[in-house]
Amino acid sequence: MKLPTAFPSRISAAPPHLWFVVSAIFHYLGPSFAVLLFEQIDVLGVAWFRIASAAVVFAFLTKPWQTFRSADQRTKILLLLLGACLALMNSAFYLAIDRLPLSLVATMEFVGTIAVALFGLKAMRNYIALALAVAGVMTLIDVRWSNDLWGLSFAVLNALLFMTYIILGHRISQQGAGEGVERLGVAMAAAFIFVMPIGIEDAIAAFAHPILILAGIGVGISSSVVPYVCDQLAMSKLSRNAYALLLALLPATATLIGAIVLSQIPTVRDICGILLVMAGVALHKPAESI
Repeated sequence: MKLPTAFPSRISAAPPHLWFVVSAIFHYLGPSFAVLLFEQIDVLGVAWFRIASAAVVFAFLTKPWQTFRSADQRTKILLLLLGACLALMNSAFYLAIDRLPLSLVATMEFVGTIAVALFGLKAMRNYIALALAVAGVMTLIDVRWSNDLWGLSFAVLNALLFMTYIILGHRISQQGAGEGVERLGVAMAAAFIFVMPIGIEDAIAAFAHPILILAGIGVGISSSVVPYVCDQLAMSKLSRNAYALLLALLPATATLIGAIVLSQIPTVRDICGILLVMAGVALHKPAESI
């Protein structure tokens, strides 16, 4: 998949922040659809549908077997690691939000992403920006402790894997968005192989219900195809630190989607948190890519 044949020139020339916004929106649309499916399909079955449907779409668009065959040994290992990361991250995330409030799981996830942004930050304005972003996240999200040790373990695992996804995702995007999407197709195919023994048993129960199959496919496209492609378009032009700090905006998109889709109207405290995070992102100075 080479630019500009796979992507029109106007798409490749669009600001990376635009792609980040699209990714941020679908980052929470997908999980909101998934939560609705938990009552019909077991959690790991929904995770299987998410990865399986995304793998099929990417296979059609990118022909991952060709990309993998032509890659060097180092790249092959990188793509397999990313595939394992995606499979485990998605499974851990769904297992966590099935047991714990989404706000708690998301907060722990943001701690990891902001930790990535901390590397290489030198200017005082960046430390101030990071402090504003953290304050905004903590203001926006009601952090609660839980006695569900399994849920907490899954949330911690998800946060660590999400941080790993940022690092690996930037490495495969270094040669441009087109190359990054092709490699993402390989990683998603690998993720499908890794998730097969984890979720296939729970997913089989839905095979007799076409509506559930379509819903599972919708979860996969909205959760893994749209946001991951947009991530590559953004990552190819943003430094790792800048991208990681921008991820602090996700609580704002979560609040907006909650208000629109789930009728969860934000409070004054929520709005203050959003403004703090936006101020931090506007203030920060991107560091060099590492």
